[in-house]
Amino acid sequence: MSAAPLPPENRDFVKSSSLYQEFLAEREEILKHKWLESERLGYDIGFERALLDWIRKHRDNWRASRRPQTATASERRVS
Repeated sequence: MSAAPLPPENRDFVKSSSLYQEFLAEREEILKHKWLESERLGYDIGFERALLDWIRKHRDNWRASRRPQTATASERRVS
């Protein structure tokens, strides 16, 4: 059973949310990692393998590097 589609105003809210923006940024990094590793190995490693490998090797550092940017952006909106 699928969920009912969101009304347009809710879709805009979701797309502009910081959580959704972080999800998109993380997904982009995983796709880059998938491409790089697939090129290095000479075959497509698939999204699931790339996801697990990226989480193990890169996610903590990636998130830590984004924290100051996220905090700064939030502070600018509050001010």
